[in-house]
Amino acid sequence: MPYLDTYAPALTTAQAAHLLRRATFGPTQAEITSFTGLTATQAVQQLINNANYAPPPPVDIDATEPTAGQTYLDKPFNGDRNFDFGHYLRYWWLGLMTSQTAPPSLLDKLTLFWQNHFVATREVVDDYRFVNQYLLLLRNNALGNFRTLVTKISKEPAMLRYLNGDENEVGKPNENYARELQELFTVGAVDFAGNKNYTEDDVKAAARVLTGWKYTNYWVRGSTSFATKFVNSKHDSTNKTFSARYNSTVITGRATDPSATVTAGDAELDDLVTMLLNHPQTPRFICRKLYRWYVNPNITQTIEDNVIIPLAQFFSSAGNNYAIQPVIVKLLTSQIFFDDANKGAIVKSPADMAVGAMRFFNQPVPDMTTDYAAFNKYFSFMYWRMRDLQMALIDQPSVFGYEAYYQTGYSKIWMNTTTIALRSDYTDAYIWRWLEVKPGYKMGIDLLAWATSLQPNFADTAGTPAISCADVQAGFSKNLFAIELLQSQKDFLIDTIMMQGIPRTSWTFEWNAYRNAPTDTNKKNAVTWRLQNLMKYMLRMAEYHIF
Repeated sequence: MPYLDTYAPALTTAQAAHLLRRATFGPTQAEITSFTGLTATQAVQQLINNANYAPPPPVDIDATEPTAGQTYLDKPFNGDRNFDFGHYLRYWWLGLMTSQTAPPSLLDKLTLFWQNHFVATREVVDDYRFVNQYLLLLRNNALGNFRTLVTKISKEPAMLRYLNGDENEVGKPNENYARELQELFTVGAVDFAGNKNYTEDDVKAAARVLTGWKYTNYWVRGSTSFATKFVNSKHDSTNKTFSARYNSTVITGRATDPSATVTAGDAELDDLVTMLLNHPQTPRFICRKLYRWYVNPNITQTIEDNVIIPLAQFFSSAGNNYAIQPVIVKLLTSQIFFDDANKGAIVKSPADMAVGAMRFFNQPVPDMTTDYAAFNKYFSFMYWRMRDLQMALIDQPSVFGYEAYYQTGYSKIWMNTTTIALRSDYTDAYIWRWLEVKPGYKMGIDLLAWATSLQPNFADTAGTPAISCADVQAGFSKNLFAIELLQSQKDFLIDTIMMQGIPRTSWTFEWNAYRNAPTDTNKKNAVTWRLQNLMKYMLRMAEYHIF
């Protein structure tokens, strides 16, 4: 197989759905239709071009507050509302992920990848302004240059706070960030064969390079700004020598010259990032994580040799120079991405499941500014269930990220004895429609209306045959499953789940009885009960577990 060669044919409906499931948080039916017939190159370029880098800012969504509906990041720091405003950043981001009015983009799915790579959590950072700037840094640079991203994140106030970079000073170095910079952010702890990529002395040397960085105005009530600053007196200005794993590189120590335009901290950080990116394992480590995120969590020796190594060579090549976008394009338009073996190969994360369901079933997102109470209710429902499913957005359990994504990428960890029932409870809410987002808007699927839309000439029972059980099952499952169901599975859904063991012909009588008397509660309830059984079971099947 020419693994990384571009997939040339026009995308079928199934292939368009596959691309949109993996590159975004899940498509709507209309989006699948619009991407069908495009080439992979055209489709991916559209997903890039659709990125919105200037979304409206978050607002206060507490309807009991006089500031409800108003922006808060442009106002002085409010310590009394620090938790609320940090929490609303999650809802704001979920809103961008879930919107069905903007054209589909790969930006926020990729931003989540980077947020889980360069982890800094809302709980530990604990200043909503720091968290917001950190998120925007990741989002605005998600498709940019990896060198730039590593450099900027290393002195970002949220990261300095999260991994104690502000405590890292000459004479009393703090090694937290220096360690994670190597183990998790760049070279990786070990190579594919299990050999260590750096030494403990390399951690110590990197920590000395990174001394002297501070942030200002953390949790200062009434403050209107904050920033990163470099304090020369807190910086270790001696030379730093690294091990043979970095070709015994020596980073020359500096002290800031008052007349210089670049601080000693910036100069040494630039040298450090260059050294890390020159390590042969850095591009491989990043490309493995991208492959696990987008294609398949399992990387065999064959995939390492034919996908990871050549992709990494391209990533770090002089012509590409660590640009991220060309790597994403190459991966998402590749033969290996569209290989049938990789469809249905990843267990859905809670974000993919929760956001994807809202989008697939066209559950409109209330306007954040004018309909803030409904917006709050909508995303409270989503967020707290995602948290119960072990994915508290922007609050990973550790710097390693969500457990299911840590290095090995075992996405199966999302499914365990605790979460499997909770996942079913989540999808059941679409059937029972118990959540009233606001008056006149109940979240969930109007199954009766959906089935009615499948029936030609609904009122003409004498002249138009009733849709069959198979018609209903086919209509309800359109683009729902990552892998086409076997006929035996379809028969099980119809005969055992929908019809509960009675002949299929009984459906015709029940459906036509409803068609003749659509306002008759008993007749309506009879067909609704069968539709609910069918869709409830379908939602509990593989589509909302794998994609």
